[in-house]
Amino acid sequence: MVVDIQGKLRLALGSVKDHASIGKAMINYNHDGKGFSDIEIAVLRATGHDNGPIEDKYMHEILFLVSNSPGSIPFLAERISRRLCKTRDRLVALKTLSLIHRLFRGGNRCFEQELRRAHVSGHLQMSSHCFRKNSSDPSSFSFLHSYAAYLEERVGWAINQAGKLEPVMFNGLEFRCYEQKSVDMVFRKLPKCQAFIDRVLDCSPRDILPADNLAQAAMSHTLKESFQVYIMFCEGIENLVNMFFDLTMAARSLACDILKRASRQSKELHDLYESCKRIIENKNLEYPSVQIITMDHVLALERCSSFMSTSSSSSIMCRTGASTPIGKESEKEESGDISWSSSTPFSCTLETKISKVWVVFEEDYGDSQVAMDAV
Repeated sequence: MVVDIQGKLRLALGSVKDHASIGKAMINYNHDGKGFSDIEIAVLRATGHDNGPIEDKYMHEILFLVSNSPGSIPFLAERISRRLCKTRDRLVALKTLSLIHRLFRGGNRCFEQELRRAHVSGHLQMSSHCFRKNSSDPSSFSFLHSYAAYLEERVGWAINQAGKLEPVMFNGLEFRCYEQKSVDMVFRKLPKCQAFIDRVLDCSPRDILPADNLAQAAMSHTLKESFQVYIMFCEGIENLVNMFFDLTMAARSLACDILKRASRQSKELHDLYESCKRIIENKNLEYPSVQIITMDHVLALERCSSFMSTSSSSSIMCRTGASTPIGKESEKEESGDISWSSSTPFSCTLETKISKVWVVFEEDYGDSQVAMDAV
């Protein structure tokens, strides 16, 4: 039986550090009198050096303390960022990122908006450059950096009243008809979905060990949110294909770029979900069936778009560019030098005249004479 002496020593030293940090926070804020010591202590306890997920009691405590302390959200954001930047321990850093993720998922809309403002103002930092690496095991930080990049993108999303994720649109627009909503869905929300999916794809489960409970929990939450975004992604692709031939030439070119990116993402997302089914031990995850968008279909649409653009340009040239100016045409008629090979069909003006003169043909002379006598 192999005993992990190094792991046990790390946990023991980590526990000592946690107790020292909590004691220091108590002393500082007792002298300072700001009344925010309980919030920092709750953050320290939630992000301890153990390998277990964040306990619900610490989450409830943080949310309760913040809700009863006006103006405390920027302070909470600063304490979390400080914890992330100062630690050298991978588990503490991953727990701190998990705490940020759960705060965005577990608070009400007002709390979520305030936390987002704290990130925009710089109080809340979660970049992968924020925390310091452990040089002895750089490979263990692979998922950590990917998860941090995912949370940076996740800040731009909010949970709506139906409990579903939707992108935050700071310049919201009012739409008068369904077509405008469809265009908004395609050219504003669909790129946001694709950026979100790219960050999910970076979180490879191959970097997660079965015994790494904290990373397993973080990846499970990430997958659950990706399922919701994938549904919106599919709706956006469907709308884009339906309106493709009604778009302008420039918009069709942009749509083709979106579809090419979607083709790559659908294949990679399918492979990611299949890997997670084997590696992530959460059996309650309901994976969607990913429909792979083939590049052949995208290229076919692109060729149709090019053909439509060429046909449209040719028809315009036939109507405007190939006709001979009137002045030049009269000059050629006077000189008798008319080149029919250089003119397009029906470029000359044709007139129809109705004559009242009877014309008698020899073979029908009898019938024609009868008609004349009748008149």
